[in-house]
Amino acid sequence: MTLFDRLSFRTIAALVAAAGTVFWIYTFHVLYPPPGGDGGFHLIAVLLLSAIFGIFFLPAWFLVAIGRLPKLATAWGLCGLITFAVIWLAP
Repeated sequence: MTLFDRLSFRTIAALVAAAGTVFWIYTFHVLYPPPGGDGGFHLIAVLLLSAIFGIFFLPAWFLVAIGRLPKLATAWGLCGLITFAVIWLAP
């Protein structure tokens, strides 16, 4: 019995969306207060990460809530996590 047999895709989509939401909230903790008075340029990162949240995780949460297209919600959420990782780990 594999993990996918025990968990439905709706549950997996909810876990992926929850992970993205928790990471998004964590980014606020990391980016505030601004390090050394950068004149507000840290808000660009907040705006970018919030846009990624809105594009990937809000639709995933919506699909989970209405119980439709759980595989799409899982894939969309995973794309969001990958996008978060690429942006966060960029030099």
